[in-house]
Amino acid sequence: MVREQHRVRRRPRTSPRDGVLSNVLGEFLDPIDALFSVFYSVFFALLFTLSYEFLIYRGATESGFSGGYGQRLALVTLGVVAGWGIIEGVSYLLGAVLTRSERRRVLQAVQTSSSDDEAASAVADELDFILEPITSDEQRKALYHDMLTYLRQAEPKAVGLQRADAVGAAAVVLLYVVAVLPSLLPLLLVRDDFALAIRVSNVVSLLVIFATGYTWGTHTGTSPLDQWLLG
Repeated sequence: MVREQHRVRRRPRTSPRDGVLSNVLGEFLDPIDALFSVFYSVFFALLFTLSYEFLIYRGATESGFSGGYGQRLALVTLGVVAGWGIIEGVSYLLGAVLTRSERRRVLQAVQTSSSDDEAASAVADELDFILEPITSDEQRKALYHDMLTYLRQAEPKAVGLQRADAVGAAAVVLLYVVAVLPSLLPLLLVRDDFALAIRVSNVVSLLVIFATGYTWGTHTGTSPLDQWLLG
């Protein structure tokens, strides 16, 4: 089950719909993974700003916050988001290595199997969860046996870290940082009214989340508004 979930999340790069997100990040990140990164980045900022707005409404006056407090809050939030982005980047690296190691394991199982049925079973363990909803048992069995000729002649590829993995991980971290910047700008620019800066930041965060949900709906080919409301 864990392996299946991992493969679904780190699936091959696809671009059902062309767009800025697919063109800029699609080479290294799946668009849905990129949208998740944007959402969680802005969610962290919103969590901080909503917490401080709650304190203001609970009686902490604007004078209770010293000058430059918004700037310090922005830096702390940026640090937290960047830290989580690094964690996600490391997860990306580990996931890329794990995916290649699983492919190598399947290839070795096919090449060392004593019969076609045993080799086809190894392939079925990896692909059944994808093909089962759209094919019959006979179709899948025929497909797996057709794949054996190629797989038995294929050369195993290196499993270790590759340059593309490092670039992809860096893209994850960069995406986390860039996505949160609009939410932090009010904290940096509105220096004399901390409460106003907090509220403007909250509005910006909600607009970014709305845009993320809208893009999600556009990318998946469903109603963008429904995707945002349901998400």
